[in-house]
Amino acid sequence: MSSPIISTIFIIGGTGAQGIPIIRALVDDKKYAVRVLTRDATSRRAKALLELPNVSTLEGSFADEDILRAGFRGCDGAFINIDGFNTGEKTEIYWAIRSYEIAIEEGVKFFVYGNLDYVLKLSGYDSTFRTGHYDGKGRVGEWIQFQNQANRERMGAAIFTSGPYMEMAMSPMTPMTPTLEQGVVTWRVPLGEGAVPHVALEDCGYYVRWLFDHQERANGMNLEVAIEHVRYADLAAAFEKVTGHPAQYIDTNLDAYWDGSLKAAANAPAGYNANLNDKSTMTFRDNFTGFWNVWKHCIVKRDYALLDEIHPNRIKSVDQWLRREDELGRALGKGSLWDRIQPENFRNETPILKVSEDGRKGKL
Repeated sequence: MSSPIISTIFIIGGTGAQGIPIIRALVDDKKYAVRVLTRDATSRRAKALLELPNVSTLEGSFADEDILRAGFRGCDGAFINIDGFNTGEKTEIYWAIRSYEIAIEEGVKFFVYGNLDYVLKLSGYDSTFRTGHYDGKGRVGEWIQFQNQANRERMGAAIFTSGPYMEMAMSPMTPMTPTLEQGVVTWRVPLGEGAVPHVALEDCGYYVRWLFDHQERANGMNLEVAIEHVRYADLAAAFEKVTGHPAQYIDTNLDAYWDGSLKAAANAPAGYNANLNDKSTMTFRDNFTGFWNVWKHCIVKRDYALLDEIHPNRIKSVDQWLRREDELGRALGKGSLWDRIQPENFRNETPILKVSEDGRKGKL
């Protein structure tokens, strides 16, 4: 296909942890304008985005065809990353598919889908590894790639597959939030000798911008990204090296993990608007048990040589990420990583995940 100039990109998921750096990267040089769908245009995150150049907002829900049509209409591109922790697995699948269909109908020229690995398939369909918020996206990602075989001339499409953000390992209210135990920064997670293919949010912006800038190559591509596969013993060692303060990783069995800080959420639906009476709905415990099993048994792979080619200056190690994060925190007046992890500071830190900032509440 030819590469038309994309002037305006419609974005679903723009106020999320991943969406914010993606929007910054798209509008940085004013090549693109973005129209961001938000449930609340007066929210802190939405107002911060409006301070950027070439950003406008549309208030409403992705679970509304009229809103979707209004969002796509007049836009050449789209980046769609539906919040599965809002919708639940089943609802996300439906509205992600309808988003693709309506985008074609409304004349969008290039569609990028915010994806996660289809881990149930990668495991050989072993439900030990079933992770609803991953599999819901992964099924749709494969469906879009299949549809693109017939539709690629009318609307190109690319899949952007990310993973757990590296920032989640240094932020409150995530599945891998550290604690300070007798002066030692501690990660207690059920990872064994496995590794998490952590993603740097800073690099997400570069990768998605690359997809829009290189449509001919990107059309049909599934760009699967990560910094590296991070072993948590290495994370603790890197923290000590960067900060000069002690850190440790303690492998934890699943029962002990679920008896910890996530105990109150364990039996809630993974997607807070999903119905537990619907037998397709996974609980938070079931969802994140599969999640940790995936990393413990190294189910997910990455092509790091390809990532080096596409983004030669990408963040390539947990050590590099920690150094950059430490420098950034100091420059912003937040102090060093060690300062930020102190309980009196950590409890006041804004969670990196929007679902945590929203308190797992909000309309569809």
